[in-house]
Amino acid sequence: MLVAGLISLIFGMYLGLTLLGLNLPFQLETQTHLHGPLMVCGFLGTIICLERAVAIGERWAYIAPLASATGALLLIAGLDASIGATFTTIASLILCSASLKIYFVQRELFTFALIVAAICWLIGCILWVLGFNLPQVTPWWMGFLIITIVGERLELSRFIRPIHRSKVLFILALIMFLAGAGVASLNNWPDVRLLSASLIVMTVWLMRNDIVRYTIKQTGLTRYIAIALICGYGWLLLAGFIGLCLPQLKPGASYDAFTHAIFLGFVFSMIFGHAPIIFPAITKVKIPYHPSLYLSLILLQISLMLRLSGDFLTIFTLRKAGGVMHAVTIIIFISILVMSVVRDKK
Repeated sequence: MLVAGLISLIFGMYLGLTLLGLNLPFQLETQTHLHGPLMVCGFLGTIICLERAVAIGERWAYIAPLASATGALLLIAGLDASIGATFTTIASLILCSASLKIYFVQRELFTFALIVAAICWLIGCILWVLGFNLPQVTPWWMGFLIITIVGERLELSRFIRPIHRSKVLFILALIMFLAGAGVASLNNWPDVRLLSASLIVMTVWLMRNDIVRYTIKQTGLTRYIAIALICGYGWLLLAGFIGLCLPQLKPGASYDAFTHAIFLGFVFSMIFGHAPIIFPAITKVKIPYHPSLYLSLILLQISLMLRLSGDFLTIFTLRKAGGVMHAVTIIIFISILVMSVVRDKK
């Protein structure tokens, strides 16, 4: 299942480069619409489902990553998109059940957030199956990833004991996001103003309540994770301002900047930061920290600056350079992780 997730990542990146007009050996113009679904559902969905299944420790929970991985492979194989979407919907439904089980065991705000995140994925997948266009589906998939990450950070924030007023603000941000995603999905081209306002509120909440304020002062892996988190929060805040100031997002320009600031800037900064912890939890393979991890984190930020500059200045070569650099950066990051494992085995 993990291998299927990585295949989805590679194929999704390949389709992304095809969308940018690169002259690649295999032109897959008919499948470029699968770039987003493979990255969000095939790769990230499978990883999150695996992480949740490991946390529960029950066999039925593994049906979720299995269904997600199967759906992604069916999409890659060229079958009708509705088949892959159906498998992904099954995965999201089981993830909801798994998240609900965790909540009943530990009734906390952060476990409730994980349920909300899983429901967002389910709603997005249902809309996808029903034939809604991807810009209408995407806000719910954003919610799946953003709220999952924020929920996990909320779990850690218990160590600094956020006050009741802070928890109320977090719940308000969740309500705003859900309402914003609903408004966005009702239009053929989404209005993301309310959703973007919720992102700003959520980011401010994170900056105020996350333990990153303390871990940034430490060293080694802890400091690296803190820096990755701060980068991610910066991109999420920027996405919020983009959507709030430019509510009528333009395809290939401000819409591209908005979505990539979230999916690449926020989500992948979080992945780069937490991978040395998440992947060992899933695979039981230790990934030692090495300072070379900073290389991929820095390259990710530079690639996004290029990409967004190209979007707003309508300079296609900058967009293309940023897109190529995204793919290269992710490959470098995976290579660093693999080399760290190999080095540790010697």
